[in-house]
Amino acid sequence: MTSLTVSGRVAQVLSSYVSDVFGVMGNGNVYFLDAAEKQGLRFTPVRHEGAAIAAADAYYRTSGRLAAGTTTYGPGYTNALTAVAEAVQAQIPVVLVTGDAPTSGPRPWDVDQAAIAAGLGAATFTVTRDAAGAITRQAVDYALTQRTAVVLAIPYDLAALGAADEELPEPAAPKVRDDVDGGLGQVARLLAGARRPLILAGRGAHLAGAGPQLRELADRLGALTAGTALALNLLKGEGYLGVAGGFGTDTAAGLMGEADVVLVAGASLSPFTMRFGHLLGPDSTVIQIDTGLQPTNPRVDLFVSADAKAAASHLLSLLDGDVAAGAWRPEASRRLASGPGHDPGSTESPDGRLDPRALASALDAVLPERRTVVQDGGHFIGWAPMYWNIPRPQDLVMVGTAYQTIGLGLASAVGAARAVEDDRTLVLASGDGGFLMGLADLESLIAAARSAVVVIYNDAAYGAEIHQYGTQGLTEKPMLIPEVDFSGIARALGAESAVIRSLEDLSALRHWIDAGAKGTFVADCRITSAVRAPWLTEWMKASRAAKAAVAG
Repeated sequence: MTSLTVSGRVAQVLSSYVSDVFGVMGNGNVYFLDAAEKQGLRFTPVRHEGAAIAAADAYYRTSGRLAAGTTTYGPGYTNALTAVAEAVQAQIPVVLVTGDAPTSGPRPWDVDQAAIAAGLGAATFTVTRDAAGAITRQAVDYALTQRTAVVLAIPYDLAALGAADEELPEPAAPKVRDDVDGGLGQVARLLAGARRPLILAGRGAHLAGAGPQLRELADRLGALTAGTALALNLLKGEGYLGVAGGFGTDTAAGLMGEADVVLVAGASLSPFTMRFGHLLGPDSTVIQIDTGLQPTNPRVDLFVSADAKAAASHLLSLLDGDVAAGAWRPEASRRLASGPGHDPGSTESPDGRLDPRALASALDAVLPERRTVVQDGGHFIGWAPMYWNIPRPQDLVMVGTAYQTIGLGLASAVGAARAVEDDRTLVLASGDGGFLMGLADLESLIAAARSAVVVIYNDAAYGAEIHQYGTQGLTEKPMLIPEVDFSGIARALGAESAVIRSLEDLSALRHWIDAGAKGTFVADCRITSAVRAPWLTEWMKASRAAKAAVAG
């Protein structure tokens, strides 16, 4: 036996992959945290176990580097499950290091943690004394190659025992799918003959590093470009239409609908991206390139299973001659310039509270240009990608969209704050309902952030439910939230803060930024619930149409 304990071996192997660990200490992980400190891992404490994985998830989304979350067994573990489900659904690699029942059998308070994880789609790797290092490496490799959350369990009775000596091989280099020949010849011919080509990039293209190659391909073709919200501005340049889906403008959507050949790279073509089936014209040819094995939407006409970067590079080599597109970009530029953009909102509302659209526009002018935005889920989810300048895909961390959650924003901001470059300001956009869910970790953010701004869209309600169900005549009582003074809470925890009731009140935020933007500033913005987001209107219309079709 070596001098390392089982927990020490786990920490030793993890240190080859991660530099940061987020979590809450308890009986089940106290020995692991002691070992992690000895290995030089940076531990960021959070105040609720639900934040452990959410923070590690956002750390990866912001930096592209793996992080770990850690909890104790039992209630600590179950508290983290919503964030685990979000990571699984969003295909984010993350490792949850947790305690577990002893090898002698479950105690009265233990639950079947592996079965619970399996129900969420997460695999569990339980370490042993003889193979703690090998099993840890297996878990991490699985998380990275499958792009998912994994649970690394340390049985309680093994945590402090000595670990066996192990000869561990060097980690294998990650495999990249590069079998791009099949089907790309046909793709090249379709693109070369297109009169109105469109390239739509998603998060998969961003993660593959395919932005420059796809941008060059678009310029070679004279194609228009667009991105999903998670690939915002990846293909920005001449002919860029912005976000495809409910966060985009109607003018841009109209142009996308006229494309005759659409190349989709690393995007799943979700209902939101596709505007519930109305984004692309019925006669357009849709080509999808993705690392999956089959198309993700029935609208796809030609599917190529390949890495987006490798495929784009190969297509560039195939497109040596002239292509058909000519006047497509100039025409699109004229129409974009003359067509309406996003509604600027109003300086007045029926209840005297702020119009969130006008507020978002004003905030864009105030917030530091070098910003990384964490966007919580809720009715307000579109205001940041619609109205704020967000330079790069990694500068927009949208959490909760995969699993349809709210309340992960504060926890995610903690992870993003640890990952952002020193010259960037973290900006969290949250709603009052979600903020209250994660309130314990406002203290965690204040402790972790070098420079952070928290924008709370405070409408004293669960806004999405007000618009979806209150308008149908259902009682609004469960949808309302008493007015909370988030500014007062923030100051009590050590942040700068102000209540924003008018656009002039943003001067307090501006002064804080001008003074160096050090620490955390919480802007408690009192917005009206009278404004319905256009993406929600679109979703509600699609839902009514689907219900009518079933009833008919």
